[in-house]
Amino acid sequence: MGQWRVLVTGGAGYIGSILVEYLLQMNCIVTVIDNFMFGQTSLNHLCDNRNLKIVNGDIRNPAHMAPLLKEADIIIPLAALVGAPLCNKDVVGADTTNKDAMFWMLNAVSNDQRIIMPTTNSAYGTGDENNFCTEESPLRPISKYAIDKVAVEERLMERENSISYRLATVFGMSPRMRTDLLVNDLTYRAVNDGYVVIFEGHFKRNYIHVRDICEAFLHAIYQFEDMKSNIYNVGLSSANVSKLELCEIIKKQIPNFTIVEGDIKKDPDQRNYIVSNEKLEATGWAPYYTLDNGVEELIKGYQYLKNNKHGNV
Repeated sequence: MGQWRVLVTGGAGYIGSILVEYLLQMNCIVTVIDNFMFGQTSLNHLCDNRNLKIVNGDIRNPAHMAPLLKEADIIIPLAALVGAPLCNKDVVGADTTNKDAMFWMLNAVSNDQRIIMPTTNSAYGTGDENNFCTEESPLRPISKYAIDKVAVEERLMERENSISYRLATVFGMSPRMRTDLLVNDLTYRAVNDGYVVIFEGHFKRNYIHVRDICEAFLHAIYQFEDMKSNIYNVGLSSANVSKLELCEIIKKQIPNFTIVEGDIKKDPDQRNYIVSNEKLEATGWAPYYTLDNGVEELIKGYQYLKNNKHGNV
């Protein structure tokens, strides 16, 4: 294939605003559709690029989506209401965006078009008796967000030219910042409050830097023929750590960070697992950023970023 034409839905979001830049650097012709619901200006620095087209629209509107789909060789559908809290707050929006619009899109695309879709590893729940999960592990989604993602993934894998990426919990700075993600949130509290009260501190989770996710999407584009029709976990294998361990990693760089455990609430998806990323690593992909790198980057960003609007809820 020559110059790829890539449609990125939600391309002004936390992942998309970095991925779009990477795709343009690959000399792709990129179309972004986003409803800019957070008032973000995360694509400002890319508007001079003639290979970028931006549509201020809604993926739930077939009139917006149909002509864009016809032009695309590759579709990366990032647009979603992400996370259990936001989906619980706007159930109708979650239904129509995360599920209905995705089912419509999967019916509208041709068999030749390639889809690389992010889903979530939160559906693993607590894993097996050792809390260990591979792509073959049973899924036990609890929250509406995870349940809908699983349903869409099942439909996605019914078509051949598809890849599903089950993303670990993402961290790192982005032009459309999210301070509500766990590493980002805990680091923010360490920088600005000096303490945190955590719940279910022994629960383990896997993590991945936002830029490593973007590299994983590029990797899938280049290796598509070998990788298609498969599901892959996307995470940092050295970062299967508990909340308490994560706090200690942050404390190495912010020594006066006080960590308090409290039974204040519960994770809506009861995420407590160790995730294997060996399947994706076997294709030649490897992450670059560690948790220590991410914390260092976040501390730098939090010198000027204040948590007044940089979150999903």
